[in-house]
Amino acid sequence: MRLAILADIHGNLPALDAVMVELERLQPDAVVLDGDLINAVPFSPQVIDLVRATDWILVRGNHEFYYLDFGTDRAPDGHEDPERWGQLHWLVERISPAQGRFLACLPDDRTLCFPGTVPLRVAHGVPGNNRTGFYNQQSTAQIVAKIDHVPQATLISAHTHVRIDRDIVVDVDPADDPYLDPHLGSYEGQQRAVHRRWHLINPGSVGLPLNGDARASFAILESVPESQVPGGWACTHHMVDYDRRPALAAYAESGMMAAGGVISQLFYWELVTAQPEIIHFYQWARLNHYDPDADIRAAFDAYVAATGREQFVRELDPLGGGVRG
Repeated sequence: MRLAILADIHGNLPALDAVMVELERLQPDAVVLDGDLINAVPFSPQVIDLVRATDWILVRGNHEFYYLDFGTDRAPDGHEDPERWGQLHWLVERISPAQGRFLACLPDDRTLCFPGTVPLRVAHGVPGNNRTGFYNQQSTAQIVAKIDHVPQATLISAHTHVRIDRDIVVDVDPADDPYLDPHLGSYEGQQRAVHRRWHLINPGSVGLPLNGDARASFAILESVPESQVPGGWACTHHMVDYDRRPALAAYAESGMMAAGGVISQLFYWELVTAQPEIIHFYQWARLNHYDPDADIRAAFDAYVAATGREQFVRELDPLGGGVRG
């Protein structure tokens, strides 16, 4: 069994098109899309329509909820503010009711039990929290604290836009192991569990990688004996080069940049640099006593003036010169 694992398209239709060409060559048995189809790059409606026409296995992510929660008491405080949330306002105006109903009915996580394979769990973050993310720099203890409620041996996560393929092992006292079955007799009568183990996989991002490599990223999982790979799934990461210029040009052509202001600008920068520009900006702002949620434009202008980040991005921009919101 061979699965293609995609995540975090974020409205980047040119990147998705390139990945689909590669999938046609690879011919996986099934395709799993682990959330965040929409938002960030200006082709979200087209991405939704393309995905709806497939038989892919889908999970929704936190960016689907930005859309689904808009205008409700679940939305972030201040979401009415066009300066801070103009990017979302632009998106809401362009997703049709039928497309919205499609997003509304997607599951938050899935357990996949293909015949003859070990079950695996798919969630945009972790089951129960689509904003929980993982990085390669995290310790085993930090990761276990977030996944110890997951009984499946393989967990597919996304959200952080970085590629991960990690074997996570933690020692467990058998008396404290919730997965030993008390109905089978005493703990001493069962096989002693000396550790718990997970295979944690993040396929990276199709549309907005944030690990310094701008190529569209996805993964192929192949079912193998557990003696070969714990959890029963071997992972191979794939990166696909594509022309980013149409996606970058669309920010101005679609009106997203003018409507979305600072957040659209930062998404544009992320598409150029493949680095977490939004996180960089917010960290700098808070360290320097700015509140982006109160006055994002003032904080961003100070950030640009202090760091020279705009010039750095401009030098990498495939369009040359870039676009300023």
